[in-house]
Parts: sequence; C-alpha cells; structure tokens
Amino acid sequence: MSAKAKLTASVIGSGPNGLSAAIVLAAAGLATTVFERNAQIGGACSTAETTLPNFRQDLGSSVYPMGVASPFFRSLPINIPWIEPTAPCAHPLDDGTAVMLEHSIEATVATLDACDASRYRSLIAPLASKFAELSEDILGPIQHVPRHPFVLARFACSALQSAASLARSHFTGKRAQAFFAGMATHSVLSLEAPASAAVALTLMAAGHANGWPIVRGGAQALPDALAQHLEDLGGRIEVNHEITQLPEADLILADITPRQLLRIAGSQLPSRYCRRLERFRYGAGAFKIDYALSAPIPWAAAECSRAATVHIGGTLEEIAESERTFTSDRPFVLLGQPSLFDPSRAPAGRHTAWAYCHVPNGSAEDYTESIERQITRFAPDFRDCILARSVSSPAALETWNPNLIGGDFLGGAMDFRQLLFRPTPSLYRTPRSNLYICGASTPPGGGVHGMAGYHAAKTALAHLNR
Repeated sequence: MSAKAKLTASVIGSGPNGLSAAIVLAAAGLATTVFERNAQIGGACSTAETTLPNFRQDLGSSVYPMGVASPFFRSLPINIPWIEPTAPCAHPLDDGTAVMLEHSIEATVATLDACDASRYRSLIAPLASKFAELSEDILGPIQHVPRHPFVLARFACSALQSAASLARSHFTGKRAQAFFAGMATHSVLSLEAPASAAVALTLMAAGHANGWPIVRGGAQALPDALAQHLEDLGGRIEVNHEITQLPEADLILADITPRQLLRIAGSQLPSRYCRRLERFRYGAGAFKIDYALSAPIPWAAAECSRAATVHIGGTLEEIAESERTFTSDRPFVLLGQPSLFDPSRAPAGRHTAWAYCHVPNGSAEDYTESIERQITRFAPDFRDCILARSVSSPAALETWNPNLIGGDFLGGAMDFRQLLFRPTPSLYRTPRSNLYICGASTPPGGGVHGMAGYHAAKTALAHLNR
C-alpha cells in the first residue's frame, strides 16, 4: 500500500462514471485528481436554473431506476437522498385512462386488459423477484462469467427479441402492447431491432423491485454525494479545467467518448486502434425542453400525476413508427414532473417539468411544437400552465457536454453488436498501458449507475498490480 500511495491517477470528466472510477482508485491508495471542463461537476447528471429563478431543472438524467439498483452505489457509505414517487411511470391513452407501472405487480396488471394479467405476471415477476441478482450481471462487462447464470438465461430468452415482436407475441391487449413499447424506447433503438426488448424488461422489473426514484434537490445531489466521498478519501476535483492533452499520471481514466479520446490522445495511439474508435457509432439525439409551470400538468388521466415519469406516444404502432423514423408529426415524448414529489425544485405552488423526444443524431429541426402537441393530446390545458421554457437542441446539448455527441445521451448506439464490443473488443483498455476509457461508451453502457467507471478502475488496478 505504501508504494501504491506514491502513484498518481488522473480522471478526465466528473460524471457519475468518472467519479466512481476516481473513488475506486483513491480507495486503493492512489493520489487521484478529477478534471472537469465545466464549472459544475456531474456531467449529464446535474441541475441548474434554466428557465426562471428558483426553478431547478435536471439538465440531463433525472430518474434513476438503475442508480438505486447499482451494486457500486449501494456499496458506498454515502447518503443519496432518493425520493420514490407514488408510482414509477404512467402511460396515458386516448380514452382518458392510463396504464400505470406500479410498485406492485398486481396493481400494475389492474391497469391492463384482463387478457394480459397472467401474461404480465409470467414475464415480469420472475425478473423482479431476482432483480438484485440480475442487476449484478447486466451491469457487468458483457464478457464476464455470469454470477447468476440461470437468472440471466431466463432474462435473455425474452431480452434478445425485438420489443415490437415480444409485445405482439406475448400480449394480446392494446394497453399492454403500448405500455411495453413505451418502456422499450429507453433503448434508443428501433423497436424492430434485436434485443430492443431488453431495456423494457429491465425497467419494468426495476420498477417493481426498487422503483424509479428521483433525487431530492435535483440530479446534482448524486454527483455531489460521490464527490464528497472522493474528497473524504483524499481525492481532488478541479473544475474549469478542460483537458486537451493527456495529463502526466501513472493511471489515466477517461470518462469521455471515443471521439474526444481521439482528439486528446489520437496521436499517441496506434492507427489501427484509432480506426476502430472512428468506426464507433453514435445513436439518436435528443431534443429537450425544460418548463417552469404555474401548476401541475392537468392530465386527462388524473392518475398520471402519481408518477414522476410519463410516457407519451399512444399505441405500439405509433411508438414504433416514431422510433423508427423520428417523425416530427407525432414523436414519442418522455416527460418528467419531479416537483410533484420534490417541492424543493420550484417556488411554492409552482412546478417544473421536462420533456424530450428522440431525433436524428445532430438534427437541427425544432421539435418544440410537436412535443407540446403530444403533451396537450393527453393534457389539453397544458399550455395554460407554461410560465417559461428552455429549449435544448442536440447541438446545444453537445456544446454544454461534449460527451453528448449529436445529442446522444447514451454515449453511443447500444445495439446488440456495439453492446458486445464497446467501444472496441478491448473494452476499457487502450493500447497505451496507463490509459483506460471509463464512460458510457464502455460496458454496461448508458445510464446512471457508475458501473462503467467501477469496472474500468478495477481493470486498471488489476493491470497495475501485474
């Protein structure tokens, strides 16, 4: 340990993965420094007043089903102030009702057509009951030996299918089909793509096992808690410090995407490896709107106010079309209304909300009107509540956070092929012996759980010990 304490580590980027990697390295005795280009830590997990004073908006991620399930976060002696909404998610329909993801499986099936009650139980209950074991495997490097092979095998039987195919073959009612399709959009894949069902199954099981919490005070509280623990371990964070070339350190972990790694270190990496990074594909972008509201959103289906997350898109067919073509006519909209459960987000009696839809990577089209038209479809008086809005195009998102290439929140397309070898077959390692990648472009991919940073740091320490 004394020899190791003389070693230094630099982490580029202060998102949850960068901070998680830094915590692992500092706990192992390395003198660890995190470098953040912005004035605020957290990367896409941060909060600011973007609309009106005292209306706190989450700038990127906002709801954390995999954060509360993260084996690494759970292992830390930190207090993340989770708030669990009354219901994890709502999916309103044109008949004025909504399908609800409830904490209870029985309460959830009560919102489906009766013909799908037993089908939902048979699909989701085994995964929800073993979700802790499932999380350990799906949040690990894809090539590792599963710790719970039978649980993972049961998951894979359904997860490897396309979302549209599974929804149509397993459910007969339109309500369950639409509900499943909405869940699958979090994969940011066409619903006809192989393995697009995996994210839907994971999120539904997570909702029953641990819920879909938000964080009191805004997303910023999560990286702030990680940063405090890092500093307690002796680590340092330098903000307003953009890295343009590799720092001098015994270990360097980069919480960035392949494109930024090429900019910073391309001249120091073999051309064959650089060509692999250049072939890394980025996924759809996001067009996001933050709202300051005078009142809660007046949903036609009142039960939508019981959920912090609302899926807006109608039927399976509509959602599949939207995610396949990114139509600006009726986009699928993901909406958050955190102030219903966390009054610290807005002045008394006021509220915040955010909404976004998937768009072609780097799209310059304005989706404001189409997003709001979809919201008013299920909350006709929504526009009457708007005090102010702040619009973020894919270009604006990338300008704020260069990891969001073309507005891609997941650090690269998460289709089946690219999930296996992310970003290259060497995963976290690069040909340079002291340089590792630790962001969402490595396994297990996008989402706020810190596991990419954890696994990258463990890999780096193992090679350092050798």
